[in-house]
Amino acid sequence: QVQLVESGGGLVQPGGSLRLSCTASGSLWSTMAWYRQAPGKQREVVARFTRYGNTYYADSVQGRFTISRDNAKNTVYLQMNSLKPEDTAVYYCNAFPVQVSYSWGQGTQVTVSS
Repeated sequence: QVQLVESGGGLVQPGGSLRLSCTASGSLWSTMAWYRQAPGKQREVVARFTRYGNTYYADSVQGRFTISRDNAKNTVYLQMNSLKPEDTAVYYCNAFPVQVSYSWGQGTQVTVSS
């Protein structure tokens, strides 16, 4: 089973930037995605690759976040710019859609606060 390890989170002021990384123990799925879960809310997709290699972004992050990948390193990235307090959440990566048999990593906490 592929193991996923997310990193790069932290505390940042509004308007700041962070770059998240997710490294897989095996090959990345073609449809990798970044998800986030804020306290008291359901996990949501914020950015993903489609099966055709295009990218999709949630309206709330469009124009601010960029998903990218390095297949040679089995790593997917999320560049987050112009961060807002409402971006505060634990961020995860996984395939899209997630299959029942796929496991989740521990996630990386992103906190946007002054």
